[in-house]
Amino acid sequence: MKIETVCILGGSGFVGGHLVNRLGAAGMRCSVATRYPHRHRELQLGGVRVVPVSSFDRYELTRLFEGYDAVVNLIGILNNGFGGHFETVHVGIAAAVAESCKAAGVKRLLHMSALNADPDGPSEYLRSKGRAEEAVWRAATRDVGVTMFRPSVIFGPDDSFFNRFASLLRLPGPLPLACPEARFAPVYVGDVAEAFLRSARSSHTIGEVYELCGPQVMTLREVVAYTAERLGMRKKIIGLGAGLSRLQARVLGWLPGKPFSMDNFLSLQKPSVCEINGLLRLDITPTPLDAVMSPELSGRRMRARYTWYRKLLPGDFLGK
Repeated sequence: MKIETVCILGGSGFVGGHLVNRLGAAGMRCSVATRYPHRHRELQLGGVRVVPVSSFDRYELTRLFEGYDAVVNLIGILNNGFGGHFETVHVGIAAAVAESCKAAGVKRLLHMSALNADPDGPSEYLRSKGRAEEAVWRAATRDVGVTMFRPSVIFGPDDSFFNRFASLLRLPGPLPLACPEARFAPVYVGDVAEAFLRSARSSHTIGEVYELCGPQVMTLREVVAYTAERLGMRKKIIGLGAGLSRLQARVLGWLPGKPFSMDNFLSLQKPSVCEINGLLRLDITPTPLDAVMSPELSGRRMRARYTWYRKLLPGDFLGK
């Protein structure tokens, strides 16, 4: 089964940017569907076709998908709120995408889910991801070759996980950390993109679900300590118990952007680790954290030192 043209939903985000580059390097022609094409001119400069879409209803998606060999759905949110609601964004869009693929004659659908996705999971995030999987399987039936991916937390340059903690560590005082013993197996974004590419190229991956994990299992406390060490910082990390973690979630859940919510707290109650690593099933060697994030975070440290040092220099010396 040869895949030459791919339409990507959610292709302007962190994972989408890496995936577009990987598929393009493999000779596939990629289009990114977005409601805000004017915000993503950089994709067009890279040879990617940016396709405007006003909504994600079945009629518009069916028309959008016509002529494509494959569709990738990366759309997702971490919290209910300004960006949408789980039922609409995860379940509704996933079902519409699958049904539209069938109506448009698309051969393959690659769907991004999440580790621990389960209709009976502990959080609404995980339950909605589980319902989305069910909706995709139900809508696509035998007409569309579906492959599912369930990654642990994804890392890489400019990610929103390690780099968020890098920013928090710069705040004065000790860092109170909710759910310090929550466990992850951080997976490199480049490996995730490679998993999508290999799956698209092989009919043997149809009907499969791939859990994606890196080679190291870390607690959240270890993640933050690792980040601080690579930044060259000494920071006291205060691990919060269940009660204080819940309280922090309830308080921060009211702030703009919901930096940490009660639903996030509930998601962290299940370890985000693989039972069987799908990267190995796809003959991909998981990339160690140090290979990517050590130079990335060290680079942030050096840039921060340069900015501080630059402020000490007289303006004439800097050519002002």
